Amino acid sequence: MIIPIRDDNPTQTISWVTMGLIIANILAFVYELSLGAGLDTFIREYAMTPYLVVQFSSISTCLTLLTSMFLHGGWIHIIGNMLYLWIFGNNIEDTLGHGRFLIFYLLCGLGGAIGHLFSNPNSTIPSLGASGAIAGVLAAYLVLYPWTSIDVAIPIFIFIKIIRLPAIIVIGFWFFLQLLSGYTAVTTPVMQPSGGIAWFAHIGGFLTGLLLILIFPKKRKPRVR
Repeated sequence: MIIPIRDDNPTQTISWVTMGLIIANILAFVYELSLGAGLDTFIREYAMTPYLVVQFSSISTCLTLLTSMFLHGGWIHIIGNMLYLWIFGNNIEDTLGHGRFLIFYLLCGLGGAIGHLFSNPNSTIPSLGASGAIAGVLAAYLVLYPWTSIDVAIPIFIFIKIIRLPAIIVIGFWFFLQLLSGYTAVTTPVMQPSGGIAWFAHIGGFLTGLLLILIFPKKRKPRVR
């Protein structure tokens, strides 16, 4: 496992949207923590349940495609997602501009949710998290900054080694793991837990990001480092 901790890619503008998204996710998570026994009801109302969305049971159910992006299932879940968003999101915002980046982010999140829907339309397990949107951000970073250096932490037994790798290796390895895990989930479903990670949300968000970054107008040309 490799954990990105920073990139060598300074921005030219303040990343207001990236910071705003991180704050929104943190506030939503803090609110989740405050609910106590009411958390389960809240999650079922605002997380995305594939079966209910496919059945078009209500407008509010369809809106969970959006609201589920701002919910998380635990500390590791939100810390990992926000770390990735902080490292990679600012450069995509810098390239696209604030407004376009927000639209890009939300569309990638929707692409991730749709990917999960298609992979398991009959699931009655609520799905939540910003992973689909952040996967789209990773795809955009891979396209725009493939050779930018990323410092990553690699746990080795009780030690952690910091090395520097190009983004194409870091993100390419991450996406390969999503494909491998998604394939395993499909071919050996008996080995999968009832909940767990929505691998096809990651894949759907990543593919959405790959497509959108090619067609979205850019505020400024990416700087090649």
